[in-house]
Amino acid sequence: MTRRVHQPLENQEFDFILGMAQGPVLAYFIGTWPKALEGCRAMDALVTEAAEEYGTRLTAVRTDMTRCPEPTRRYGVTGAPTVVLVQGGEAVASRAGAMSRAELREFLDAHL
Repeated sequence: MTRRVHQPLENQEFDFILGMAQGPVLAYFIGTWPKALEGCRAMDALVTEAAEEYGTRLTAVRTDMTRCPEPTRRYGVTGAPTVVLVQGGEAVASRAGAMSRAELREFLDAHL
């Protein structure tokens, strides 16, 4: 079963997805400026794999920092790519920079 990575287009959509999630949310913040693109592209496939692997235990949200500035500020995101694990609306863990598949799994396993 393929699990979709949500891609909100505005702040309210991001908040709606968080409110509807049954458990933790992996908020994956991307940047569209040239220096951020390479790392973000590398992370795209990994976040999709994680959403599929963790299934109903995790909701993934791919968030463009420019289109959704409110969540970006709320969770203190200053660079891309950045992942923030959110539970009950609160950030429980975050990590900036591109990660390997093993590093992302380790991050998620430590906090889920």
